Amino acid sequence: MNFITILFMAVGLAMDAFAVSIATSLSLVNVSKRQIFRLSFHTGLFQFMMPVIGWYLGFSFSAYISDYDHWIAFTLLSIIGGKMIHESFKEDEPPAGGEQAAAAVKKDPTRGFSLMFIAVATSIDALAVGVSLAMLNVNIWYPSAVIGVVTMSLSVLGMKIGERLGSHFGSRMEQIGGLILIAIGLKILIEHMYFS
Repeated sequence: MNFITILFMAVGLAMDAFAVSIATSLSLVNVSKRQIFRLSFHTGLFQFMMPVIGWYLGFSFSAYISDYDHWIAFTLLSIIGGKMIHESFKEDEPPAGGEQAAAAVKKDPTRGFSLMFIAVATSIDALAVGVSLAMLNVNIWYPSAVIGVVTMSLSVLGMKIGERLGSHFGSRMEQIGGLILIAIGLKILIEHMYFS
């Protein structure tokens, strides 16, 4: 898997964290450097860890399904992308965390349990991506590092620009992220069916 594909996958996965970073900064009166660091570090760390966990879970099953791995990768990425797009159209919910995330951002969401919840909620999709990469026999460490760094960077960016943007922007980012994940799944499917 080349760097451009990994980068696009990382950006797609980071859209939830980016959207939540925007929403989080909108909920804060003043965004401090410590708040930016806490949120971006934890979202990046969890985005790094989740694909590794998924990879180890999926790798043990890859020998049994090697003939179908590209279909599984396509299906998982399409489901994740479709879920992101679907959730972006829910008007009564925050961009990427549901009702519990709404409660998490009422105080200072960059502290304690709220921070952990946001980090897990925005990185859970990366777990399935790790399973997909195991089935494609991709070494997980490099993609996971790229995913973590990209997520951390976009979280910083999201918090810095969040006060200037409306909350509607978060749903647009989720739509773009979902489309990117579906496109990557389609690319994997086409490569394995026609070019392997």
